[in-house]
Amino acid sequence: MEPIRATITAVGHFLPEDKLTNFDLEKMVETNDEWIRTRTGIEERRILKDPDKATSYMAAEAAKEALEEAGVQPEEVDLIIVATVTPDYIFPSTACLVQDAIGAKNAFAFDLSAACSGFIYALTNGAAFIESGRYKKVLVIGADKMSSIIDYTDRTTCIIFGDGAGAVLLEASTDGTGIIDSIHYTEGDTNCHLVQKGGGSRYPASHETVDQHMHFIKQDGKAVFKKATVGMADVSAEIMERNNLTPDDVKWLVPHQANLRIIDATARRMGLGTEKVMININKYGNTTAGTIPLCLYDWKDRLSNGDGLILTAFGGGFTWGAVYLTWGGK
Repeated sequence: MEPIRATITAVGHFLPEDKLTNFDLEKMVETNDEWIRTRTGIEERRILKDPDKATSYMAAEAAKEALEEAGVQPEEVDLIIVATVTPDYIFPSTACLVQDAIGAKNAFAFDLSAACSGFIYALTNGAAFIESGRYKKVLVIGADKMSSIIDYTDRTTCIIFGDGAGAVLLEASTDGTGIIDSIHYTEGDTNCHLVQKGGGSRYPASHETVDQHMHFIKQDGKAVFKKATVGMADVSAEIMERNNLTPDDVKWLVPHQANLRIIDATARRMGLGTEKVMININKYGNTTAGTIPLCLYDWKDRLSNGDGLILTAFGGGFTWGAVYLTWGGK
């Protein structure tokens, strides 16, 4: 008898309507379309401009779509995990707001913070609850309103990030499909190469933190790029080796959409051609915890039961990892 596994049975998404193109950014900071495209692969990104809507709104909309696709009522959901670094508030958690917004009155809910690795961290957490046999339906959501922490006078960060959300429904499976293996790493980045310094207990909000732009994201691009390129490529190769996978066994690589060069390096390390790589960074930029589920949504009609997928990400912290699963969508 096959063991109980957590399988993805539905995917939902939300993207704001407003687009911020490279040509728009040319008018805001000293940059240009060719420079951005050749170094990142990004052409445009989505921005949630409505001041009355935040991360919880996008997460809830993505969750509703996933539940509708699965034919599951909100009251049937046991758990909601929201991966985000742009919560509506420090507390209550964004997941609690989503729970109320979608009417999942029987679910417990919490947030998970692992930056761009957040979704795969949350996915393996959600899978563990399913595998325990105590929970049947778990929503895992990656959502970030990165525009809320971007300094649009800082050309090193404003060209990279966008807003968006993706959600998956996990359910139990005994047919062999589902999450098979995962590897996660953390290397405490005490130098804070990727950080939002203001707003926490070390630097609480004050006139000084606002004046010094400490509530915006700051990044040492070279350090993060080097670490991410090695981290994503190595962990993806490691999970293939641990599960005795050849390139033929991998139908799709689903990489975090941080930079096209990092994605290409990861695929080469795995021995995969570009035809097996999900790439939508050109349309959405880096939506942090939202990138991987947004890829799954964009490719869901091309996925078949049993397809082997490797999901991989690298994020601030430093955090990184990979998940090997076989597709089991309904």
